[in-house]
Amino acid sequence: MQRVYGYCRISTKKQNIERQERNILAAYPTAHIIKETYTGTRLCRKGLDKLLREVRSGDLIVFDSVSRMSRSSADGIALYMDLMDKGIDLVFLKEPHINTETYKQALSNGVDLVGNEIADIYIEATNKVLRILATKQIELAFQQAQKEVDDLKQRTAEGIETARRKGKQIGTPQGAVLNVKKKAPAMKVIRENSVRFGGTLNDTQCARAAGVCRKTFYKYLYEIEQENNG
Repeated sequence: MQRVYGYCRISTKKQNIERQERNILAAYPTAHIIKETYTGTRLCRKGLDKLLREVRSGDLIVFDSVSRMSRSSADGIALYMDLMDKGIDLVFLKEPHINTETYKQALSNGVDLVGNEIADIYIEATNKVLRILATKQIELAFQQAQKEVDDLKQRTAEGIETARRKGKQIGTPQGAVLNVKKKAPAMKVIRENSVRFGGTLNDTQCARAAGVCRKTFYKYLYEIEQENNG
């Protein structure tokens, strides 16, 4: 009997993990959910590591997106191939084109050899191309996840540099008192709604939704990024 697991991961304890869990259970109501907090660029994932020791051939692991498995393209591809070779099925709700079942179907679409030496050379070459193309799709998905992380770091740094050049204060002025009650909910809105973290609001919209000025928005954005990379 196939065992179904859902893996949810957030970068900081302040983020909300319920969306991932809700998406997985909507597609696989019987999934056993594993949740943990860690930074995506590090490989210290106690929850996932424990799960990987428990799963066996025929089991299924469901991820909300490929970035929940890994944001490092090299590590993600290696883990994907290792699990597939062990007979473990993988499902990515936001990138179904790289589910292991889809990959296996692409490989099974190969043409059978016909016994003719010349024809078989062409057939083998065609089958090899199909395997390469299928593998490339997986690589591209993980590379995109890593690119999103790299782009976020660059955009955040550029936004801070732009603010500095305009003479805006970055960080808390010496002796200033933070409005903690306003900061926490504002940062929560940014984490959950900014396009930089998978939401739908651009910087201007997100700053407005959080009820902060653009200077404060970029400050909070920088702090969130530092937490994610901590």
